[in-house]
Amino acid sequence: MSYLGIGISPGNVASYHGGKMKLIDQRLRLTEVLLRCSVSVFALLALILMVTDTQVKRIFVVEKRAKYTDMKSLVFLVVANGIAAAYSSLQSVRCVAGSMKGSVLFSKPLAWAIFSVDQAMAYMSVAAIAAASESGVIGIRGEEKLQWMKVCNMYSKFCYQGAGVVASASIASIAMVIVSCISAFSLFRLYGATQRRLNLAVMK
Repeated sequence: MSYLGIGISPGNVASYHGGKMKLIDQRLRLTEVLLRCSVSVFALLALILMVTDTQVKRIFVVEKRAKYTDMKSLVFLVVANGIAAAYSSLQSVRCVAGSMKGSVLFSKPLAWAIFSVDQAMAYMSVAAIAAASESGVIGIRGEEKLQWMKVCNMYSKFCYQGAGVVASASIASIAMVIVSCISAFSLFRLYGATQRRLNLAVMK
């Protein structure tokens, strides 16, 4: 029996869609691996730069050391980047292993789990950068209404390196947001694939 009157069987159509879906999956997985590796590298770089960022300033006879633990927002940024780097590294290994095996993600529970964690990672990284950026602005300009003085004019090295931390973390965050979009596509396309299989079963 022809399919849509053009002499193509439903089985051939199913094979075509399966092959096309596998090709799309391979391209997405390659993009996902590159993005997740970027998240790992830049998040780890931000973490290292932040942890090693310190400066000692002598005020009269007292030495005051500026470090990231002095601000909760910077501590949050370090924790968020550490989690993002570790998670992205694990997911990169999963993607590479899947590519080597030539497998396609068809498990909806696993796709939902990856999608949910990717979304959480993206929101966490954006929130951490927003908090750190706000602290940076206060450090540069101060806040007269709250009687918070400027500190970057005294701890310029600390602030410059902190700006590099925010820049590196921002790149990781952008990559993480794109990854979350890919995982969303990978999840919801499974429902479209299920519907196509049901339609082909009815046509048989």
